[in-house]
Amino acid sequence: MTAFPEGTILGYPRIGRRRELKKAVEAFWAGRIDEQELERTASELRAATRDRLAALGLGRDDSAIPESFSYYDQVLDAAVTVGAIPARFESLRAADGTVGLAAYFTIARGEGERAPLEMTKWFDSNYHYLVPEIGPETVFSLSSDRLVREVAEGVASGFVTRPVVVGPVTLLALAKASDDAPEGFDPLSRLEDVLPVYVELLAKLRAAGAEWVQLDEPALVSESLPAGVAQLSEAAERALAVLGGASDRPSILVAAPYAELGAVFPVLAAAPIEAIAVDLVRGGVPAAAAGLEGKTLVGGVVDGHNIWRGDLAKAFGALEDLRALGAPVAAATSTSLLHVPHDVADESQLDARLVSWLAFADQKVEQVGVLARGLVAGRSEIAAELDAASAALADRLGAPGVRDGAVRQRVLGDADFSRVSYEEREIAQEALDLPALPLTTIGSFPQTGDIRRARARFTRGEIPAEDYDDFLRREVASVVSLQEDLGLDVLVHGEPERNDMVQYFAENLDGFAVTENGWVQSYGSRATRPSILWGDVSRPAPITVDWSSYAQSLTTKHMKGMLTGPVTILAWSFVRDDQPLGETANQVALALRDEITDLEKAGIAIIQVDEPALRELLPLKKADQPAYLDWSVASFRLATGGAAAGTQVHTHLCYSEFGVVIDAIRALDADVTSIEAARSRMEVVADIAEVGFDHGIGPGVYDIHSPRVPTVEEVESLLRRAVEEIPTRQLWVNPDCGLKTRGYDETTASLRNIVEATRRVREDVNVTA
Repeated sequence: MTAFPEGTILGYPRIGRRRELKKAVEAFWAGRIDEQELERTASELRAATRDRLAALGLGRDDSAIPESFSYYDQVLDAAVTVGAIPARFESLRAADGTVGLAAYFTIARGEGERAPLEMTKWFDSNYHYLVPEIGPETVFSLSSDRLVREVAEGVASGFVTRPVVVGPVTLLALAKASDDAPEGFDPLSRLEDVLPVYVELLAKLRAAGAEWVQLDEPALVSESLPAGVAQLSEAAERALAVLGGASDRPSILVAAPYAELGAVFPVLAAAPIEAIAVDLVRGGVPAAAAGLEGKTLVGGVVDGHNIWRGDLAKAFGALEDLRALGAPVAAATSTSLLHVPHDVADESQLDARLVSWLAFADQKVEQVGVLARGLVAGRSEIAAELDAASAALADRLGAPGVRDGAVRQRVLGDADFSRVSYEEREIAQEALDLPALPLTTIGSFPQTGDIRRARARFTRGEIPAEDYDDFLRREVASVVSLQEDLGLDVLVHGEPERNDMVQYFAENLDGFAVTENGWVQSYGSRATRPSILWGDVSRPAPITVDWSSYAQSLTTKHMKGMLTGPVTILAWSFVRDDQPLGETANQVALALRDEITDLEKAGIAIIQVDEPALRELLPLKKADQPAYLDWSVASFRLATGGAAAGTQVHTHLCYSEFGVVIDAIRALDADVTSIEAARSRMEVVADIAEVGFDHGIGPGVYDIHSPRVPTVEEVESLLRRAVEEIPTRQLWVNPDCGLKTRGYDETTASLRNIVEATRRVREDVNVTA
């Protein structure tokens, strides 16, 4: 067994510095390139990543470079590798039982009558993973050797890399029971059945040239999964006894990032593995445990979740504290760098002073290298780098705009966080004169190539503002006309002026900066550019009022004002870490509160404040959850607390595991809440009915993350299930999420089917509009 390197990272961005993988994958889906060309592009990206990481200081031949590529999602990769394929996709297997690339994408995206795997958030990040479906009938077998081939590819070019795969406990703990499984079935009960496939995979990786393998087991730090800590710990002990006891395998690194290991650390310390990665950004140095002899402790001290340069002196001190446990120590990132952009050097428009405070993926690799050198040569050898980081941090904390007296002097009282009772609001909102089962959409309409090209030309200064404004007005008018023709009841303006639901607000609020190339993968081929929230937040002028007013002037139906909520703006930005998140959320909330006041003055009577990230930021440790829910709910109520009784406040949550935070969602006190429900086939309505949720609710009937057009019968079935569980007076009809990522043909066809399904249900439940 070879020694673990002094420095490493747990993963690296895989979409490409200019989103090359996204473009190639979408070209393959569209039939513009074949599988061979897609594979060639992916191979070139992997080669470029290895070369880049070696140039930044990670070793070419010591397993310091992780092999963490994925075409779509690492959880899907693991599920396909072990053959956890739902029955509806079994016919896509090749004759030898393997699952090819086309089948892989079909499982992710769906096709025809085959619904895709459900999607939800990866722990407390903005990354989405695909939820495996596993039942007693699932036959595990090694169904893909893609990771093996990628290791061999690296060896052929002179690299000994460390393959990364989601571990068996996390794979099963994140899975849902298949449709054929009996009630109460727990996928984790299949652990002993899947372990032989992992043993076979380890042997093949070793034969391909891997000296180390990284098993990602973040489920071990979570207290929010159905399986409790004790059950997960016991499962990890059983799994690692088998994998560690395998006679033909690489050395094993178990990584459990995103929170403190806590009680699971002694289990890993005693397991027959060679290294343990500990997140020292989200957790502290663990207590001493038996069994560390012969193991390396990989200290995750460089924040993989945020983009600040950070306190390197503090990070090195944490590594020194970790050394006190008596085992060899290596420096690492706290998580995969999947969550941050590639390189701050790609940002030519950012203020130079701000740039000096930042560290994107490549800069974090360099930081790991500095800390690794200090571990070998001593603190004095890296004193200059530690001092430079400390100076940048001090400069950041004292810079103008980081603390704004005018923002901080705004006094809040208890009355600012609440509206009149829901019962009073219901009476006042009768004046809206809405039909039963009101039909609406979430907000955005397709961002067409024409829209993106016009925006790019305007940004480059190639067309004047007046022409761009005229173009956008035509787009809004077209969207309004389409909705009226389809028969929707509450309309939206389609948001053609918005590049992103967070960035648009960041560009119009003080305290934010935006990037040119700061792309981060959200799911599959989709990427977002999180804004940088670096200072105190305020609103210099109204943001959405003109567009909402113009759209309302085009129709006699109600037009929704569309805002992004404070928690989501924080969750989908890189947020300052020098004050509690709750304080920052309240600053954003006050800016939104002022926007709502101006929308009301402009005659907008329905205002949606989207909070799709409410569940996302929920801490993984239960002890930390009440404080988070207090400030996150309070910030939403602060934003909406000034709205008049007759103003109907909506909110939207997607892929949010509604049941987990249902009390908090009720506490938001929105008049109407729309939620994801189509991909999970209305599972959420049971949670809604069980708690007696009595506000308006719109469980989604159209899965917009799939290119499938739902049939009228499919939507009707979903609606009828909702009507069976929830009083009709509360129900709204809407898609799962915004339509930005879809094309107009599929959007129009889907909405037309939704309208027809709603008409049928309205008639049958005797609630005709």
